Amino acid sequence: MNFCMVAYSFYESDNRVRRYAETLVKEGYNVDAVALRKPGQPKFEVIDGVSVYRIQERKINEKGKLSYLYRLIKFFILSSFWLTGRLFRKHYKVIHVHSVPDFEVFSTLIPKLFGARVILDIHDIVPEFFADKFNVSRTSFLARSLKFVEKLCCRFADHVIIANDIWYKKIIERSVPEKKCTTVLNYPTDIFSPASKKPNKNDDKKIMLYPGTLAVHQGLDIAVEACLKIRETIPQFEFHMYGKGPEWDNLQKQIEELNLSNTVFLHGMVSMEEISQRMAEADIGVVPKRAEGFGDEAFSTKIFEYMAMNLPVIASKTTIDNYYFSNGSVLFFESDNSDDLAKKVLFLLEDTEARNAQLQIANDFLEKNRWENKKYLYLDIINQLI
Repeated sequence: MNFCMVAYSFYESDNRVRRYAETLVKEGYNVDAVALRKPGQPKFEVIDGVSVYRIQERKINEKGKLSYLYRLIKFFILSSFWLTGRLFRKHYKVIHVHSVPDFEVFSTLIPKLFGARVILDIHDIVPEFFADKFNVSRTSFLARSLKFVEKLCCRFADHVIIANDIWYKKIIERSVPEKKCTTVLNYPTDIFSPASKKPNKNDDKKIMLYPGTLAVHQGLDIAVEACLKIRETIPQFEFHMYGKGPEWDNLQKQIEELNLSNTVFLHGMVSMEEISQRMAEADIGVVPKRAEGFGDEAFSTKIFEYMAMNLPVIASKTTIDNYYFSNGSVLFFESDNSDDLAKKVLFLLEDTEARNAQLQIANDFLEKNRWENKKYLYLDIINQLI
């Protein structure tokens, strides 16, 4: 039986897409993935049993609405032709489309007419995402239009997956019947395992890590600013960021202006396997999102991944993270407050007893929230559709 993942993302770096695809492979299904390509990457590759077709090259450097929209539409057109072209060579039983954007779900129109079932997986709720990305009001014409598109997309899909419970409540109120929608969090896979945690490091460095999109709502400028105060107490402290995004140039400029070039390091995007290894070498994982707008409700995959790597987590106190992690598994700091972030980092680095207590709570919490214990949520949807 054939399945297909369609995602405007880099497959090897996208935990959510890979998790579903690899789970289906383990269940004995044949899985293809349609995704983006970084410069220099092959157009086709098999990764852990999944056939990955990279149909469009992308650099994450969009500055405005038009350049961003152009690339989305280009991927939509290319993926539509690709899916239609494979209709009779490899009939897909289920096509799982990952949003952003929502309208990518219509790339499955022809296969759906020939019997394919379609899942729309909303990683980021689009009207709020674009309103914040391009600094427009959530009541603007653009935001209202995107809500209308969201409703059409949800009606077209046979089932809708949403990335957290707060967004679930929002989307069933405005776009999709409750019985047709399921919350599936970004649970960590076996790639993130404490087995890869190195027992001893070869130096006395204290490393804080962030992997992900370099965007304004992620609050990375706050984390960089906090490094000034942390370095005063711990000179061997380092902060490493892995990822790409529109804030790359601004962060690089900030690092230079604060004379932090030997403390804060910007790396590009790497695979999930590479991120797992970098987490194994780190001392703290940070999620410095701003507690406003889109970032306040966007669930961070990184927190679960840090926990899975037995890495203590410091995060800003957003609505979404407080909803899931108010049990002491995460140490919160006041959003947009670099002094408070620095204080909390120093506390965890210097207080072994407090750090171990937090890790124990996190481990107990994670034991109930591993993908192996939650994959039935997805497989139940698949079984219902086929």
